[in-house]
Amino acid sequence: MNQKLTSLLEIARGEKKAQLVFKNARVVNVYSAEIVECDVAVEGDKIVGVGSFSGEREIDCTDKYLCPGLIDAHLHLESTMVYPSQLVEQASLTGTTTFIVDPHEAGNVAGKAGIDFIIDATENAPGNVYVMVPSCVPASPYDDNGATLLAADLATYYNHPRVLGLGELMSSNEIVAGDPVMHAKMEAFKGKILDGHAGSFDDKKLNAYRFCGVETDHECTTYQDALRELRCGMYVHIREGSATKNMDAIVSGIVENDLVTNRFSFCTDDKHISEIIERGHISYCVRRAVELGLDPIVAIQMATINPATCYNLKHLGAIAAGCQADFIILNNLEHFAIDCVYHRGKRVRPIENYRIPEVDRALLNTIHLAPYKRADIQLEAKTEMPVINIIDGQILTRKTVERLPQSDGYFTANREYNKVVVFERHKATGLVGVGALKNYNIKNGAIASTVSHDSHNLIVVGDNDDDILACVEKMCEIGGGYCIASGGEILQAVPLEIMGLMSRQDYHTVEQNISKTLEHARTLGVNQQIDPLITLSFLSLTVIPEIRIIPRGVFIVEN
Repeated sequence: MNQKLTSLLEIARGEKKAQLVFKNARVVNVYSAEIVECDVAVEGDKIVGVGSFSGEREIDCTDKYLCPGLIDAHLHLESTMVYPSQLVEQASLTGTTTFIVDPHEAGNVAGKAGIDFIIDATENAPGNVYVMVPSCVPASPYDDNGATLLAADLATYYNHPRVLGLGELMSSNEIVAGDPVMHAKMEAFKGKILDGHAGSFDDKKLNAYRFCGVETDHECTTYQDALRELRCGMYVHIREGSATKNMDAIVSGIVENDLVTNRFSFCTDDKHISEIIERGHISYCVRRAVELGLDPIVAIQMATINPATCYNLKHLGAIAAGCQADFIILNNLEHFAIDCVYHRGKRVRPIENYRIPEVDRALLNTIHLAPYKRADIQLEAKTEMPVINIIDGQILTRKTVERLPQSDGYFTANREYNKVVVFERHKATGLVGVGALKNYNIKNGAIASTVSHDSHNLIVVGDNDDDILACVEKMCEIGGGYCIASGGEILQAVPLEIMGLMSRQDYHTVEQNISKTLEHARTLGVNQQIDPLITLSFLSLTVIPEIRIIPRGVFIVEN
């Protein structure tokens, strides 16, 4: 037996002082679902004991609670728009110490180079960052993205120590039909977790999906969907992002029906850095769940031990001997009032004078548009046309068929019927899709984005062509991101020069630029019930019902 282990066992037996002991704490025991008044002994980055201990250094936690560090069960950290380690820093200050990330945004723009960037950029981040390798690059056969990743490409990540499995399997219909390409990817990750993307599958398709080995889903928008997936033996990650908010519907159903919760967890999926700073990360989910009637200990279990169990992270999600020393000191349990956060036994503090590392120049040059002209964004107005209808608070859309306002045979946009345009921006193919959009409601302006799930082409919505084209020009100039225009002038831009997805600026600057852009969007009349930027960014996602817009034109998902 080596000397280090001998010393640790002496501490665990109470025969030797620990480096650090949290005294007289009210520990949230997620195994027994009770509050236990005791000490927590920490040596290095490990918890060595829970009970009565003495330490070289002791912190009095009388009247305070200790709960495990929180876990985000599924997120695309690119969606925060800041450099990856900055997101981890900010979220960890709000209590999230573990992140299960799916870098399929980066993968869709830059292939393996994009995935490698995310892995490398989070190596020394102030949190535990695990990776689910993106399974659907591109998201569907209809997408025009920057790369194609097959089973052989993905398999190279299998043995990486921070890779837990295969990311959300969005090609769900292909999987239940036995598509050999998708099944080859799943076979390449045999023995690891397979994340799902089931959405509104009927019972029989859901059975087939589960039979294929898919274990999780984060696409449930109703309690009934969540219940069906639970009955199939799946883990349900309850999503609360910036655009899609499913907490209230699902948690309310859990409370009303007194449903067992051991296979439920929380995730953010896609969330702006500004919202994380203002309202919290997974900590917000815990608070909101309690407000909806969930017992605080149960809410904490859903944010800790449940996702840790799902992803086989036995050293995380609890306060017990042998676990990693990730925990939160709380002043109040019911309101989840955070005093401070510890990761690997050290207090999490803001990083002073943060410096963004150098980024490969190839990842800073990803806007490749073919030459375009005004005629490219015109839409011939037939008798009746499919219209994309935004649904408040959701990324789902509804299809209607309507007669559009027109002039000289072409669609004329207005506030009710905005024009939405998508330019292919990876390979300069010249593809440009044009459609009509309702319930976005911008007036006298346009908003553009290169964050456009999942292929991340350049998407613009507006009520006039001058502002639409002004936005396109600005996007090319700054290397991607967001911008908003009115009267032919750019009101605000958010440069996201890393793959057109993330910024090299500090999070304060990014947050300020986003906030100003959102303020301008509200001034121009954009629907108050949606997030103007994230809602725009999902209008091209071909795996979400019901109707989308891609560089090839309007896309009906139900077909």
